Amino acid sequence: MSIPPVDVVYTAVATAENGRDGRVATDDGKLDVVVNPPKEQGGNGAGTNPEQLFAAGYSACFQGALSVVARQEKADVSGSRVTAHVGIGKTPAGGFGLKVEISASIPNVDAATAKDLVEKAHQVCPYSSATRGNIEVTLTVA
Repeated sequence: MSIPPVDVVYTAVATAENGRDGRVATDDGKLDVVVNPPKEQGGNGAGTNPEQLFAAGYSACFQGALSVVARQEKADVSGSRVTAHVGIGKTPAGGFGLKVEISASIPNVDAATAKDLVEKAHQVCPYSSATRGNIEVTLTVA
């Protein structure tokens, strides 16, 4: 299934040097980080890694989608938090794959409303759209 074209209002540009054991920087200089494999993957773990960067982006994007949905539903999501757990591991085919768990804490609504908001945010979030059908994404409400 292809995603319909969108009217692009912003394009982020980042360049990596030396892959998973090097450096990643954005063209505007706002992000410039050393990347290293985590110790669990045989690296020194001194820098960040692509999975942490993906988790940071996904959690921020999902929180934004949650806010959009909450405004539409007239729900109070102030004080909410979204955490993304991004795991990497080997696939049965011999490559590598990702697995994501999105966990949301929404203190100002009941459990059923929180679950509904999270499921609706998952339909709105661009990261969720990009990963849908490609990566296992589990949603939980804390």
